[in-house]
Amino acid sequence: MNPELTHWTGPLGLPRFDLIRDEDFAPAFDECLRLAGEAVESIAANAAPPSFQNTVAALETAEEPLNRLCAIFFNLAGVDSNPAREELQRQIAPRLAAHGSKVSMDPRLFDRVEAIMQDRDEFSPEDRRLTELTLRGLRRAGAGLTGDARARMAAIRERLAVLSTDFAQNVLTDERDFTLTIPDSGLAGLPDWLVRSMRAAARERGLEGQIVTLSRSLIVPFLEYAQDRALRETVWRAWTARGDGSGAGGASTDNRPIAAEILKLRHERARLLGYQDFASYKLEPEMAGNAETVEALLFQVWSAARLRAEADADKLGRMLNEDGINGALEPWDWRYYAERRRKAEHDLDEAEIKPYLTLDAMIGAVFETAHRLFRLEAREVQAPLWSPDARAWEITRDGKRMAVFLGDYFARPGKRSGAWCSSLQQQHAIGGGERPIVVNVCNFTPPEEKGAPAYLSWDDAHTLFHEFGHALHHILSDVSWPSISGTSVARDFVELPSQLFEHWLEQPEVLDRHARHATTGAPMPAALRERILSARNADQGFATVEYLESALVDLAFHRGEPPTDPMARQAEILAGLGAPSAIPMRHATPHFAHVFSGDGYSSGYYSYMWSEVMDADAFEAFMEKGDAFDPEIAAKLEQWILSKGDSAPADELWLKFRERKPGVHALLKGRDLLDVAS
Repeated sequence: MNPELTHWTGPLGLPRFDLIRDEDFAPAFDECLRLAGEAVESIAANAAPPSFQNTVAALETAEEPLNRLCAIFFNLAGVDSNPAREELQRQIAPRLAAHGSKVSMDPRLFDRVEAIMQDRDEFSPEDRRLTELTLRGLRRAGAGLTGDARARMAAIRERLAVLSTDFAQNVLTDERDFTLTIPDSGLAGLPDWLVRSMRAAARERGLEGQIVTLSRSLIVPFLEYAQDRALRETVWRAWTARGDGSGAGGASTDNRPIAAEILKLRHERARLLGYQDFASYKLEPEMAGNAETVEALLFQVWSAARLRAEADADKLGRMLNEDGINGALEPWDWRYYAERRRKAEHDLDEAEIKPYLTLDAMIGAVFETAHRLFRLEAREVQAPLWSPDARAWEITRDGKRMAVFLGDYFARPGKRSGAWCSSLQQQHAIGGGERPIVVNVCNFTPPEEKGAPAYLSWDDAHTLFHEFGHALHHILSDVSWPSISGTSVARDFVELPSQLFEHWLEQPEVLDRHARHATTGAPMPAALRERILSARNADQGFATVEYLESALVDLAFHRGEPPTDPMARQAEILAGLGAPSAIPMRHATPHFAHVFSGDGYSSGYYSYMWSEVMDADAFEAFMEKGDAFDPEIAAKLEQWILSKGDSAPADELWLKFRERKPGVHALLKGRDLLDVAS
């Protein structure tokens, strides 16, 4: 086995990605699965009386080589996929699921941890919390099942692992394989920066002229600026066809039957464990607790968002008709007319904004904000990573290493779309302890030429801050055990730090210092800054409606009996909501990766809004002090939220920080929906 896969020798303890070959992974998984199986078996078969140390604590390190291998492999599968890695992922998914089932459904482990619980009052609070979570995890995995039910649960978990892998790879195939050449006649209305990006995308693929790919960084601005309505429709249909069998991959990438089977198996899994449906099972350990509470929150915002969107649709429809088009406003029209309206009402032009939002300047803004709030320092270092685009920084505080931070910011073929935060190594205090290795991945438009500045949109800059907010949850983690460190928290709590950190991008002092013109170095004019901030909610009805549609469809899919035809059920739900026809859900079922590429956000897509209720309220704590960088509130935020991981229930940590329950008022105010709601 290539030792670099489990014993990393690169700078700052990083893996040497330059020493890792695709053919190394298969034998490494064989060996690491064997080692993990033996380690867990020794714990389960231990003849000594069960104790916290020989059972719960021992489980925390039993699978360390396998965990390190998985961290490398699945990071590469997301940022730099290729046919060999995709095939291995299909092969390894059921094996990992089988191993996970064997461990988490082992009745011996369940009995040992249950016995240990009798002595939990003698444990430290963190050890008691870990023991409770371990027992809960075993119970929810099916460790208490016997006979046919036990065998069926294991089979379901293996099949779900295969299906979720297939779902993700189908979406990736459609995204990777689609290109649309745009003739020169179709460039009308497109800003120069977008045309240059489209030509750079063509050169990257060895093509002539200019193209649109299914990268959001190209799709969205094309829909905002292209005057050719027919081309907008073609691009929009390609974007929304991902995974439905009509995209670039054809019938081989049809995710609709996969989604139906996933929903059916999830329901059966929940029923085997005694739950009414999958939503009941999934939401039990979350802050929300049940589907009724989630639905109440979503509908509390829905009514105001729909009214705003309907009013906006009327205005945009009139603009469409004034252009001599007699038909109704369509989904491929919305962004185009919304951008024209934004320019007319707020005098904003993306071409005017982008030179002030270069990637390096915004990374500087992120790091300085983290420094002012938490005294963190960032020093860029050279390291052999998976791509020349990827970069590394050592994060320190008062001379002590807090983390290693990796950033991979540009879209490229073989890279999963979207943006996310992951970790190669979790913080913990076992033995000498380890500091985290955190990864932020984005899909920004790369610069036209190597060494040239990369320009971000305002939304891109928000994404950069958002993902670093997740990174801070890892960087500032200060717990004993890896399974409860960093972002290993309730799903509807995990987005709080990320969404909260976005608020600092909009602080005038941050923009004044870091939003400087790429050519002249001049600061962003105050008038432009104010126009940007005044326009941040210009299309909030659209943004809120398309998100809520996705969250409500996800929730409905997992309540009651699963739909045999998810697409028909999706259409039924959307019709019942009465949403404007020109606003489809943000993530249609065939490419709803949050929900179907794994269990992470299944029944949990609502969590972005649940967390937004808290992030809006949390930022109010700073505003009540009159200072976005108030050191007392920042210290309290770190003490009770960012450093604690899952060492205590999320609602308890929130109350320690804010000393009261959050309310929806700050969210509605932040989205400029308060006047509509009232």
